[in-house]
Amino acid sequence: MSVRPASWLVWLGVLVAMAATARLGVWQLDRAAQKAAISQAWHARAQLEPLLAAQLPREAADLAAALHRRIVVEGRWLARHTLYLDNRTQHGAAGFIVATPLLIAPGDAVLVQRGWAPRDAADRTRVPAAAAPEGLVHIEARIAGWPSPRLALSSAAEQGPIRQNLNPAELAREVGTALRPLSLLQLSAPDLSDALQRDWPAPVQDVWKNQGYALQWFALCALIAGLAVWYGWISPRRRGQGR
Repeated sequence: MSVRPASWLVWLGVLVAMAATARLGVWQLDRAAQKAAISQAWHARAQLEPLLAAQLPREAADLAAALHRRIVVEGRWLARHTLYLDNRTQHGAAGFIVATPLLIAPGDAVLVQRGWAPRDAADRTRVPAAAAPEGLVHIEARIAGWPSPRLALSSAAEQGPIRQNLNPAELAREVGTALRPLSLLQLSAPDLSDALQRDWPAPVQDVWKNQGYALQWFALCALIAGLAVWYGWISPRRRGQGR
């Protein structure tokens, strides 16, 4: 008995669908493993002794080895360049992350995410009081990547003291000095006098979500295989035997 070309097309479609769903399942398991590795690295590095200021990475390529490590740095706040990153939530409340460049050497600065403050519900344009002390300051911080971006609905959201996102090159031109390709999450300082909250969250640990998605993709792959075998093989044979 010859097999119709249409049958080959159906089976080819089944194989493609099975391969695609299985690959998506494997990808979700990879994402779960990556998240677990990031979480483990965060907790392990948080327990290490703080790095010295001289060990702060200068190049983006060196950031991965120092990410999440604590560090002690000193410098002078470039207070007039303080910015307020909008649409940053904490414990379900809307607010700002206050970010100020810290000049650690002539022509060399690093952006410090100094802390979080709630938004004024009555006046969205009002920024929280977060004066940066003058003179030389010593701070303990955690090394982090550049502040994560948010959706900006217009270019106006990237100007003025309140911003959605920060572009490293543009901010460096604004400040008038080079910026390290990273940011610091401030943890403490001897002269803290502001009301900023510094309860920085650990990396998202929703590994279970990706594992659940993987299970769904593998289940769909198995369902496609089962339906193909039933309708393409078992059911026709049973009908043939019943004649």
